[in-house]
Amino acid sequence: MTPAQITVAIVDDDPSVRKALKRLLKSVGMATQAYPSAEDFLHSAAVHACTCMVLDIHMPGMSGLELQVELARRETKIPIVFITAHHDDGLRNQALNGGATAFLPKPFDETELVEAIKATL
Repeated sequence: MTPAQITVAIVDDDPSVRKALKRLLKSVGMATQAYPSAEDFLHSAAVHACTCMVLDIHMPGMSGLELQVELARRETKIPIVFITAHHDDGLRNQALNGGATAFLPKPFDETELVEAIKATL
């Protein structure tokens, strides 16, 4: 899959993180759609159209882990790269055991994120 065929859904409550991730992924040729909450993502067409997702763990309302569980309940398989400022092994294990392909603590290296997305696909 070439970068031009990839659409990444970015779900993070921090507008500056969404903006930076959109800019980064655009710079490597990936299309993005960004959402400020898990609920906004669930109500969007991206649920069935994105190639993968960059998902924050802690957000107001539904958390990233709760979104992961909800997608599994709906049998919607979207590869997930989790990002978080609240790294702990319990969260990491829960995310990876739930099927996430990567778990990156903030701040993360931009190359590491891009490589995690590429590896997901």
